[in-house]
Amino acid sequence: MVQNGDVHFTSSSFKIPLPPQPTPFHFRTTLALQITNTRNSLAQLIDSFKTGYFGKFNLKCAPFWCRHNESARSVSGAQGMNSASRPPILRDRTVLFGKSSLLCSASLSLIQSDGSAPSESGNQQGYSASQLGRENDKVVLIGKAPLLCSASLSLVQFDESTRAGSEGRDTQQKGHSASRHDEERVLISEVLVRNKDGEELERRDLEMEAIQALKVCRPYSALTVREVQEDVHRIIHSGYFSSCMPVAVDTRDGIRLVFQVEPNQEFQGLVCEGANVLPVKFVEDAFRDGYGKVINLRRLDEVISNINGWYMERGLFAMVSDVEILSGGILRLEVSEAEVNDISIRFLDRKTGEPTIGKTKPETILRQVTTKKGQVYSMLQGKRDVDTVLTMGIMEDASIIPQPADAGKVDLVMNVVERKSGGFSAGGGISSGITSGPLSGLIGSFAYSHKNVFGKNQKLNVTLERGQIDSGFRINYTDPWIQGDDKRTSRTIMIQNSRTAGVVHGDQPDGSSLTIRRVTAGIEFSRPIRPKWSGTAGFIFQRAGVRDGQGNPIIRDYYSSPLTASGNTHDDMLLAKFESVYTGSGDRGSSMFAFNMEQGLPVFPEWLFFNRVNSRARKSVEIGHFRLLLSLSGGHVVGHFSPYEAFAIGGTNSVRGYEEGAVGSARSYVVGSGEISFPLFGPVEGAIFADYGTDLGSGSSVPGDPAGARLKPGSGYGYGIGIRVDSPLGPLRLEYAFSDKQAKRFHFGIGHRN
Repeated sequence: MVQNGDVHFTSSSFKIPLPPQPTPFHFRTTLALQITNTRNSLAQLIDSFKTGYFGKFNLKCAPFWCRHNESARSVSGAQGMNSASRPPILRDRTVLFGKSSLLCSASLSLIQSDGSAPSESGNQQGYSASQLGRENDKVVLIGKAPLLCSASLSLVQFDESTRAGSEGRDTQQKGHSASRHDEERVLISEVLVRNKDGEELERRDLEMEAIQALKVCRPYSALTVREVQEDVHRIIHSGYFSSCMPVAVDTRDGIRLVFQVEPNQEFQGLVCEGANVLPVKFVEDAFRDGYGKVINLRRLDEVISNINGWYMERGLFAMVSDVEILSGGILRLEVSEAEVNDISIRFLDRKTGEPTIGKTKPETILRQVTTKKGQVYSMLQGKRDVDTVLTMGIMEDASIIPQPADAGKVDLVMNVVERKSGGFSAGGGISSGITSGPLSGLIGSFAYSHKNVFGKNQKLNVTLERGQIDSGFRINYTDPWIQGDDKRTSRTIMIQNSRTAGVVHGDQPDGSSLTIRRVTAGIEFSRPIRPKWSGTAGFIFQRAGVRDGQGNPIIRDYYSSPLTASGNTHDDMLLAKFESVYTGSGDRGSSMFAFNMEQGLPVFPEWLFFNRVNSRARKSVEIGHFRLLLSLSGGHVVGHFSPYEAFAIGGTNSVRGYEEGAVGSARSYVVGSGEISFPLFGPVEGAIFADYGTDLGSGSSVPGDPAGARLKPGSGYGYGIGIRVDSPLGPLRLEYAFSDKQAKRFHFGIGHRN
């Protein structure tokens, strides 16, 4: 037996007996003149059989090889298989590699039945397949294919008187081409299909399958040896037979060609081993139509391809590794699934690519990996794990390399390249709440950030912002995954001191401006709720008050309306916050929905007690080269709240064509927007938009009625055109809008609309 990896090839011997002496029959005379170089003909037969027949098959999995039924019965006997007691489906599960399953043999024999051949003639001229390969100074390797059949040719003359002469001619004719035998034609008077004992087949349908497979072997046709060989291959290729032996018999009426076939067993049950993740119902459905029918190897090949396809669709490292027909028609199906044995992290240098010592703790990376030991390795799951590791923000590159381990398992090595974890940065931006001057909204920022504190992917951000009106100092410390939590909960601790423009009250008629000073501290917890949904909850303490242009605290505006809810220079509140956000796939056509609720908790009597809800939704739809963007937002406040916390309607992220907050200051509001964008050139897009907003008549219910004192309309719409430019900072938006009051304004923004 020659073994090549997981390929097992059993060679069968080829008997070359002595050729017969010439007789009055033209058939025997022609064969006697051409038979001396049969060894070369057989070598060419094997080569053509491998290249011509096996080339038609190309499995995506490891091959299963065909074995004669006697071999299968011997295996089943060793295993104690009892077809009467074994149920149709057994779920014994083991993992084995490299076993042969089915071996079909086919041979060609032309017999002259006028005597008995001496037994020693076969021994004198016997050659094995391996000997034939060595004679030609080459090693024959059999490629992967679903079925393996071997063919042998035996030409027997039962006349001892011709044996000596044939031995001499055998030496003289060694150099003759094998093709001359193929081209020599023999007239066939009758073609029959019989079993291996020469009797009629019990099943007429199987006989018809064999006859229909014949292409050239017909009664009263002149055939060559090669043509007979090809029809033998066609019978085996039909899938219903485990062996086929063509026998030519000289009769009074002429040469009778009999194909002696051995049908496969009827399918009575299935033993599936090693399939831990493959659904049993999938296997049952695949074989259900075959119960009680003769096993067809071609159909079996299709079923195995479907099973392997099921694994491939899910990116699983698994395949059917062995198929065997046992006694009683029991089919044994063996599946090999590569389980994860170990997962390790290897840090690589950013410049050289060589292994190095990393700053990140390996367990911090491994907890992001959903692939666990003992699971069947999935390439799709591995890709998701790589993407998850990259979203940590501390890795420049990551990849998973599977490596073979013992017992058919696989070790996973994740190669990671770390980013520079900390540093200083500077930048700038624009405040959307300032419209009093061309440069009033500009903000400069200076920040220090560290993305991998203590090697645990914890993030520290310290930011200082300064503008002509807005300014702020903020410290954020985030642990993206609290240790010991299995729900991927993150924790953020925040401290902030900010100064922002008073959009609700705007500039005073005397030219002075109002700003809101806030000191905030809080803690928030976030976690994924379900796919595409996330939730945030926390507590925030806030002390806020209003200052004039000189920075002095004030409690009333130009119209003597109160600026605080408590009547003091500042309001204190403790907010319980909850927010839920849905995000689609993240592409341009994805959806977004967010719901936010804040509840003021009156820990002390003077602390504010109110409930504030706000929601927003966005949907983008591709229509040919155009993109339709629809957005809707709304909110409501119940209870005792500060007037500067009212909803401001109007501005870049609300109703364009109006200044910030110029439409209204509301306890309740709704704003809707529609926009059509289209490509212009490169990263630049054009847009046509329209917005509408209303306070639902709630402006007068805001403490001090700031909207009524400033004659804000309470509702309004705007429309216009704009361009969009993709940039590293996000979409840059430049828009020119008209309001229903015939006002015209430019709007500039960064990022998507809120």
